[in-house]
Amino acid sequence: MIRKAKPSEIEKIISITKACAAKMNHLGIYQWNEHYPSLEAFRKDLDRDELYVLLKENALIGSIVISSEKDREYESVTWLTPDVNNYYIHRLAVHPDHQNNGYAKKLMDFAEAKAQEDEVTSIRLDTFSQNKRNQRFYEARGYKRLGNIFFPKQSEHPFYCYELILKK
Repeated sequence: MIRKAKPSEIEKIISITKACAAKMNHLGIYQWNEHYPSLEAFRKDLDRDELYVLLKENALIGSIVISSEKDREYESVTWLTPDVNNYYIHRLAVHPDHQNNGYAKKLMDFAEAKAQEDEVTSIRLDTFSQNKRNQRFYEARGYKRLGNIFFPKQSEHPFYCYELILKK
């Protein structure tokens, strides 16, 4: 089941993202670190009513942010659609104990269905250039790779921006 997150679940979400970061670091993918994702970011997501959680048998195993706010880092990207009525996906995470079971797909299916229901023009997101698995995941879903952005506190390597057009 996927539903909006509750304030009491923030610590669990942080523990999941820390577990994901540790797994990625072990694989040589230095995408998340002590600076990101942050407690402050998740609190803002919660305040904006944009943070969702994935439950399996009442246990929180994943999360996703579905935002209508464009981050300033995205300003330099030449998007396929105008900056009106877009969703932005951030901080998709599934606890490593539950990965490779289709849960990231479930979270993205949920986000895309919500976007369709809300008649959003497109979905935009970024993923780390060193995370080939994520790139294949989004490209297989029809997302088009556009430009690069940088998050200096996270990595010297770029993050690739993607967009999926839902309606013209």
